[in-house]
This record gives sequence, structure tokens and C-alpha cells, in this order.
Amino acid sequence: SNVKADNQPLTNLQKNTEISTSPRKKRTKKVAETYTAYIFKVLKQVHPDTGISSKAMGIMNSFLNDIFEKLSAEACRLATYNNKPTVTSREIQTAARLIFPGELSKHAVSEGTKAVTKFTCNAS
Repeated sequence: SNVKADNQPLTNLQKNTEISTSPRKKRTKKVAETYTAYIFKVLKQVHPDTGISSKAMGIMNSFLNDIFEKLSAEACRLATYNNKPTVTSREIQTAARLIFPGELSKHAVSEGTKAVTKFTCNAS
């Protein structure tokens, strides 16, 4: 199954898109999306000479997934309360203020505002 008819190995792209001769399509394996690359980049900015174990990286990934889940749920709740069909940066900002405590909230809001400003400037 991992070899073409001419005995050449399949590339990852071919493996994921290969269709068998039977009427049913082969199931493609979903690639797990993680924040590993981004966590590593931030770690190197803060502590260039420090590494991270795969177990610690897994914990950081879970932490980020949890935080983004909480932020999105709170932002959706805020949009629903205000009868808005769309979650905007304003809902995300308010959600961050509600979820993160004190000083962390201020930093999150300022970094988020900076990112939105950078994004809108680059989009124009």
C-alpha cells in the first residue's frame, strides 16, 4: 500500500491522497496540528541556551489548546449575549480581560492589539 505499481515509494502527499481501486476512498491520516514550532521560537527568544523535553512540549501544547478553547468559548458567549453573529477582536479582547488575571490581562490585551494592528497594516 505504500508502494506505487512501479515499485517506487510514495511521498507523504501521495500517501494521503491515494485512492484504492475499491469504490471506497482510503482514509487519510490527519496530521496533528501543534504549536511546537512557535513554542520553540518563543523559548529561543527568551532563553536562547535552554532546551525543552518532548514531555514539556506536550504540556505546553495542551496548555495553549486549553487557553485558546477558553478564550474562544468566552468570546462566543459574549457575542451571543450581545446578539452579534460575529466574533470580532473586541470580543476576543474582552474575553482575555475576563480570563487572564491582573497584569497578565494587560499584557495579553496590549500584545493582541499590537498583532491586530500589524495584521491590518499588512493586509492593506
